[in-house]
Amino acid sequence: MYDPSHLRTFLAVAQTLSFTQAAQRLGLRQSTVSQHVRRLEDAAGRPLFTRDTHSVELTDDGEAMLGFARRILEVHEQATAFFTGTRVRGRLRFGASEDFVLTRLPEILEGFRHDHPEVDLELTVELSGTLHEQLAGGKLDLVLAKRRPQDPRGELVWRDDLVWIGAQRLRLDPDRPVPLIVYPPPGITRARALETLDGQGRAWRIACTSGSLNGLVAAARAGLGVMAHSRRLIPPGLVRLPERAGLPELGKVDFVLVHGPRRGTAQEAANALAAAILAGGDRLHRDGTGPR
Repeated sequence: MYDPSHLRTFLAVAQTLSFTQAAQRLGLRQSTVSQHVRRLEDAAGRPLFTRDTHSVELTDDGEAMLGFARRILEVHEQATAFFTGTRVRGRLRFGASEDFVLTRLPEILEGFRHDHPEVDLELTVELSGTLHEQLAGGKLDLVLAKRRPQDPRGELVWRDDLVWIGAQRLRLDPDRPVPLIVYPPPGITRARALETLDGQGRAWRIACTSGSLNGLVAAARAGLGVMAHSRRLIPPGLVRLPERAGLPELGKVDFVLVHGPRRGTAQEAANALAAAILAGGDRLHRDGTGPR
């Protein structure tokens, strides 16, 4: 009833909220992406997206289809692997950004380990900037991280707003430097926060530096300052600062998958994990704590 190719296209659109970006990810024409979505909506008998010239959003039925699409594709891939006799094996060095510590990435990795038991998965959790450096140095095979501005490399998993967050009761004094909670260099969000404030001519000071997301979140919950963070990954206990706080907009941030130069079994394993992450990408900005 539901064509796997249509489901893959649906997931790409749902994760990027863009028909253009989904077409680029899948290597398809935008008209083909639209056709796949339309045929899936015809099969379901309900609209899965609301869209106009400026935005694309999932309907309630589209949200429901996300779970069904993932499960159908997972079973389809398992059956294909079983009957073709292909087994992915080898050592895979995977790097994931600190941003995903509090998401459902572990669920995706658990499913990958179950489907590919002969892959020796080695996980590194680090800052996005550090992961890109390790990938370039041949120390990793696949990286899931934020992309530096103007960096064309990587396969887009999703694009999000970068926003200022802090404790619910935090109030900023407009006459004093902005207290910042940041990753150490080469943190991508750190650089964006400092560049944006400098561009506005707004004074700032470092209130907390930590290489651990949990450390940053603890400092923010204590009301020590504000931090730049992905809108769809806001940790529990923290909120987006309102416009009246007077902080400049931080723009967009891309989360991408980037492959290393290695080939052979590592490349096959990296391709399989990348496919699993792209198929379940919407779970990366859902932490199981409910809507927020």
